[in-house]
Amino acid sequence: MNSAESKSRELPPSRRVADELRRAITGGDLAPGDQLPSERVLAERHQVARNTAREAIRILADEGLVTAVHGKGVFVRKPQRLLRFGSDRYSNRLREETGLSPYRSEVAKQGRTARVDCTSITRVQPPEDVAARLNLNPETDTVARRENWYFADEEPVQVGVTYIPWAIAEHSPLGTSAQMGKGSLYARFEERGHRITRVREEISARMPSPDETRGLAIPDGVPVVDVFHTGIDQDGQPFEVTHFVMRADLNGLDYNMPVED
Repeated sequence: MNSAESKSRELPPSRRVADELRRAITGGDLAPGDQLPSERVLAERHQVARNTAREAIRILADEGLVTAVHGKGVFVRKPQRLLRFGSDRYSNRLREETGLSPYRSEVAKQGRTARVDCTSITRVQPPEDVAARLNLNPETDTVARRENWYFADEEPVQVGVTYIPWAIAEHSPLGTSAQMGKGSLYARFEERGHRITRVREEISARMPSPDETRGLAIPDGVPVVDVFHTGIDQDGQPFEVTHFVMRADLNGLDYNMPVED
C-alpha cells in the first residue's frame, strides 16, 4: 500500500467519498450540470451508510462544487460567471449609444437577460463609511438610499444599495422613482451637473449574512464579493456611493486600466 492510499484510508468515510466525487468533478468525469448519484447509490457503491453519503454531498456543497435542487437531486455547479468590466461599464459613450444602465448594458453584452428590482427608495442619514466617502456629515446630512436587486436570466446575482447626497437627489427621479428613463441613473446625475469621469472601487470578500443567503439564494459554502463603488464627477467630487454584494460563484471582476507613472 502506498502512502497516498494509506492516508486515504485514515480519512473519515464521508471525506473519502467526497474526495472521490471531487476528483470526478475536477477530472471531467462529472461535468457541469451532471446529476450526482443518489445517496442510496453512493452508499451502496462505497459500502457506507446513507448518512455518510449525505455528509459527503454536504462537504461538496460547502465547497461550492454542487448544488441541491429540491425534488430533483444534486447537480455539479455550472461555472457561469457574469463579468463586471470595471474599465468601461460606466462609459458615457456606451450609455449614450445604448440608453441602458451599466448593469443592463453589461448583461446584454454577455448574451443574457437582465432584470433589476428597485425595492425601496428612502431618505436617511448616511452610514459613517458612506458619509466619509461622500464628504458628508453623518449627523446632519441626509442621502437618498436606493436598494436594487439584480438578476441575470432570472437568477439573483447581486444586491446594490446606492447613496446619493440629498442636495443632488432632491426634486429629481433619483430621490423618488424606480424608473430612471433613458440613460438610467447616470443620465439623471448628468442632468444635475454631475457627469461621471472617474470611479473608485474597493473590493473584498467575506461569507454572506443570513439575509443575503436567503435573498440571493446563495448555496452553502459560497462567499460574497463586497464592492464599494464611488462615482466621481468632472470637478473631482464624489456624488454617489453604491455598496454591491455579489455572489462569488456567479460574478467575476475584469479590470483593464492604465498604470500610473
